[in-house]
Amino acid sequence: MERVTLSPSLELSRIVYGMWRVADDADTSVKHVEAKINACLDQGITSFDQADIYGDYSAEAVLGETLRAVPSLRAKMEIVTKFDIIAPCGKYSDAPVKYYDTSTAHINASVDASLTNMGIDHIDLLLVHRPDPFMDHNETGAALDSLVASGKVGNIGVSNFKPWDCDLLQSGMKNPLVTNQIEMSATAHECLTNGDLAYHQKNGQHAMAWSPLGGGSLMNGNTDVMKTLDVIAGENGVDRAAVAVAWILAHPAKVLPVMGTNNLTRIAGLSDALKVNMDRITWFKIYTAALGREVA
Repeated sequence: MERVTLSPSLELSRIVYGMWRVADDADTSVKHVEAKINACLDQGITSFDQADIYGDYSAEAVLGETLRAVPSLRAKMEIVTKFDIIAPCGKYSDAPVKYYDTSTAHINASVDASLTNMGIDHIDLLLVHRPDPFMDHNETGAALDSLVASGKVGNIGVSNFKPWDCDLLQSGMKNPLVTNQIEMSATAHECLTNGDLAYHQKNGQHAMAWSPLGGGSLMNGNTDVMKTLDVIAGENGVDRAAVAVAWILAHPAKVLPVMGTNNLTRIAGLSDALKVNMDRITWFKIYTAALGREVA
């Protein structure tokens, strides 16, 4: 499995395993979660994506139970998590409205809670989950810098930020933002032309892609995109999902897709995307089908 350098202190596996559904699985036992982690590690997938809000604020604790029971796993993993969404569920069930909180107090409390929930002493990569329209970038930036200085957090990034959001937060920070987790798939390809991916490619940053299978929409149906994926899948001896991920992997920006599934068989096959021959012509066949027309 290829590894991608995000900073001098952080490398991630080219494919990242997303744990946003781990608490929704019918089986959240240590044995089952450990099996998922090992299925990833066996393929060289060492990077695991979390967020405080996942599973109504319970997913981190599910992972934590396994890391406490099998502490040797932690040294083999890079753990990514996120903060700033307050939704009226779980521990915030009494919140009167959904909102974002990038204040110093909330950042520190959220990180401490994540460390406790996951049973770890540091977070390899902390992401601001959503742009906060009420953000004081100097306060937020200073709080994030302090977390890096404390050793609780290794690196800082963002999620769902537009280029101008990145620039604003970066202007209030000493540490560089190392990535942005954006939506990207064959059905959500706007980042290719709206400047989002170009911004990070220009700055030498490797973006992460959430929902690389279009939230599962690419797996069900018979659209032109799906038919094209199926033809290429047949040529390469893989399934449709592998081709959809290979399409993202092929981009010169070296985007890191975040793959989320609770099915052990599917987890074991995540690296099948690396088997796909995705040359320029093949890439544009998928892109053309996704656009529903020839490129201009």
